[in-house]
Amino acid sequence: MGATYVLGRMVITALARVVYRPHVEGRHLVPRTGPVIFASNHLSFIDSIAIPVAAPRPVHFLAKSSYFEGTGASGWISREFFTAIGAIPVKRGAGQAALDALEQQRMLLDQDRAVALYPEGTRSLDGRLYKGRTGVAFLALQTGAPVVPVGLIGTDKVMPVGARMPSTKHRITVKFGEPLELSHHGPATSGRARRLATDDIMAAIHALSGQELAHAYNEAPAHNPIDRIKQVLPHERR
Repeated sequence: MGATYVLGRMVITALARVVYRPHVEGRHLVPRTGPVIFASNHLSFIDSIAIPVAAPRPVHFLAKSSYFEGTGASGWISREFFTAIGAIPVKRGAGQAALDALEQQRMLLDQDRAVALYPEGTRSLDGRLYKGRTGVAFLALQTGAPVVPVGLIGTDKVMPVGARMPSTKHRITVKFGEPLELSHHGPATSGRARRLATDDIMAAIHALSGQELAHAYNEAPAHNPIDRIKQVLPHERR
């Protein structure tokens, strides 16, 4: 990421702390070295800015590749901004695309870096905390990296879904929890181990965020009979 990331992180972090005065708890709990997975609730677009700003070490996350593919001045600004905040382009989707995304994150962890993920999969539109998908647990069990749970509060007020610009009227709270060591659940190849580890992660996030639990996966409405059948049948959500 080079100079763009180093300089961008310094400028954006300083600016965000002055403008939004984020309240940060638990920074001392975050390991300063070695691989780390930040697992957070997801309420707003700016969650991926709030976590790097509050964390005591550089954090990387995956972002839609379209943010990096624009042309002209606006494309350059988008590309430089997302690079500056530690974003890495990825083709989003299910199946092979999801596996490729996990592989990119595993490579970062193998380099002793920190990555941030959202176990819910997508933003919560109603403020509730949804069930976690097992991709985060798979990554933790596969690499042995500790998982630091994160509870974000107020980011949905600063920049609600659909807003073009963030508001300066509200304050953000970022809570870091005790690192979770999940290997006692079993290997990454075990579906039961992944599910139990995911439930531990979501319980820790819930304890920090205090959100109402949805007791369901955060999925788009089914638009045809096949999609409805897929949502009803038991299957693992990566």
